[in-house]
Amino acid sequence: MSTLRVTANPETCAVSSLCVYRLPGVFDQDEDGLVVVLDEEPDAELHEEVRRAARGCPTKSIRVTEE
Repeated sequence: MSTLRVTANPETCAVSSLCVYRLPGVFDQDEDGLVVVLDEEPDAELHEEVRRAARGCPTKSIRVTEE
């Protein structure tokens, strides 16, 4: 089984909070409201939701790679 790795670029984050609402166990926000990844390698049952969160990011600040 492949490993899903999640990264985010807070410099391009638009503070929409969509990722946090979708997956609060994987994403959070810092004191300025910018995206923070809490779980860089989420469990397999979260992979599709993580991909949806990445696709739904208005600034494409979330990156998902598979290893």
